[in-house]
Amino acid sequence: MDIRIENLSKRYGNQVAVDNISFNVRTGEILGFLGPNGAGKSTSMKMITGYLGIGEGEIYIGGRSLRQESDALKRHIGYLPENNPLYLDMPVIDYLAFCAELQGVEKSQVPVRIREMVRVCGLNREKHKKIGELSKGYRQRVGLAQAMIHDPEVLILDEPTTGLDPNQIVEIRKLIRELGRAKTVILSTHILPEVEATCDRILIINKGKIVADGTADTLRRQATGTELLKVRIEDGLSDDIVKALNALPPVDKVVVIDGSENRFEVQAKPGESCRRDIFRLCVDRGWTLSELIPVETRLEDIFRNLTMN
Repeated sequence: MDIRIENLSKRYGNQVAVDNISFNVRTGEILGFLGPNGAGKSTSMKMITGYLGIGEGEIYIGGRSLRQESDALKRHIGYLPENNPLYLDMPVIDYLAFCAELQGVEKSQVPVRIREMVRVCGLNREKHKKIGELSKGYRQRVGLAQAMIHDPEVLILDEPTTGLDPNQIVEIRKLIRELGRAKTVILSTHILPEVEATCDRILIINKGKIVADGTADTLRRQATGTELLKVRIEDGLSDDIVKALNALPPVDKVVVIDGSENRFEVQAKPGESCRRDIFRLCVDRGWTLSELIPVETRLEDIFRNLTMN
């Protein structure tokens, strides 16, 4: 089920938490929803799940209005809140059975779904313990299991890997990627490498407004505006190489990093790429191209530049 957000806003008195945002998420797409604390992420996600009433604007899930059909559409949504509220006195198995019944899973299918969630969330060794006896990481796994117990078509995950160790994070990333092939997933996190490893697209919100929307590569291109390459060319003289590189039509500037080792930084003209031209130049001149490395702007730097103001 696709999600369509149109002119969504939410106010708390005079404070604007979400300010007229619009975006779409397609079925089979994992959207990374980023922003600093207080930017409006959690408020937006709560409105999409129906947990919080819509202020202004519209939310459509599968083409149906959430404002008009909230109860019916909630059955298609799985939600892991940021604080992951759990009943600590309940055993894991009993809690998942309770969640399955709340979500309207057929009685005959409840044991099947519990076994599946125990398997995919790695809860087998802990399934008979009370939730209060579990580590923070395993509690997070239980939260993920309850969000998926009814096999929803839409998953809203607010900080899903909080408290997990590195091995668990890798497992949950893999699980989310697999789920994202057939479901619509919105994932909020502060771990930016996790976004690149998991998400198809990134949306950044700041002070209630969308400030960036696109793939990681798209955001990098928008941030830098030009292609920048680190190049090492052997067998030629440094001055000859610089002259030849500067003569290439797409090249804007060549900077010598280390003349003795023929290391250069090559900047392309806006909107152009010079990788193929550099490769052909080396073939034509009989030079050995031993390095051709794109200089990428880090996602962390892009995030800070967009959200510091």
